[in-house]
Order: sequence, then structure tokens, then C-alpha cells
Amino acid sequence: MSNSNSCSCSKTDQESSKKILFYACSGGANVAEASDKACREMMSQGLGSMFCLAGLGAGIQGMIQQASDVDLNVVIDGCPMDCARKIFEKLELENVQYMRATDMGLEKKAKGTRATEQEVNAIVSHAKEAIGVN
Repeated sequence: MSNSNSCSCSKTDQESSKKILFYACSGGANVAEASDKACREMMSQGLGSMFCLAGLGAGIQGMIQQASDVDLNVVIDGCPMDCARKIFEKLELENVQYMRATDMGLEKKAKGTRATEQEVNAIVSHAKEAIGVN
């Protein structure tokens, strides 16, 4: 007998079975803001949940355990400083997909420059392709 809670009629097998957490560097540059907004957009699309990078950086054990337990952590840095990536490497977490906004053709601009909708959309598109979601 089939369990009605297991229906995945509106989701692909990957979406229904994979637990994904999104993290953004969220620094002061436009590429950081775009990364943050992209993670929030993917969360609102139901592709996963946004999670607290600062909590991981602070060494909060419960949060580190959650990051360790999920199927995939999607980490989006804004620029080559790779602050978010360095947190994950320090914690030796292995279930991670790294991305960098500046590797997607986005230009890091002067502090105070706001992210554009096009920058956010470019990151969302790249991230969805990287994790195999249309």
C-alpha cells in the first residue's frame, strides 16, 4: 500500500529526496548582496532552505551538525576572497557545492553599489544548473 505522504507529483525525484541548505557570503559588495538575494530566491522557490553562515563561522555545534547531516550545502561566495568557502573548509564539511559570483561573469563594484536584479538572476540560474534543478 502506498503512503500518501510520499507523493512527489509536483517535484522531481531529486527535489523530493534531497535536503539542500543555501549559504551566501552576504558581505558588503554588490556580488555579496546578489549572492544573498539569490539564496533567498531559491529558498522561496522551494529548492531548499537558507541557513546561517555566521553560526557555522562561530562554531555553533548544532548548526555544524545540521550542515553535516544534509545532502548538499550550496555555498555562494561573492568574490575571490572566498570567505564562505573558508568557513566550510575549516569545518571540513564535504557535502558542499561551491560557487562564486565573480566566476559567473559578475563584476565586484565599489562598496555601496547595490546588486541588480540581473545579477541575482544570473546567480540563481547558475546555481540551479549546478545542482541539477530547472
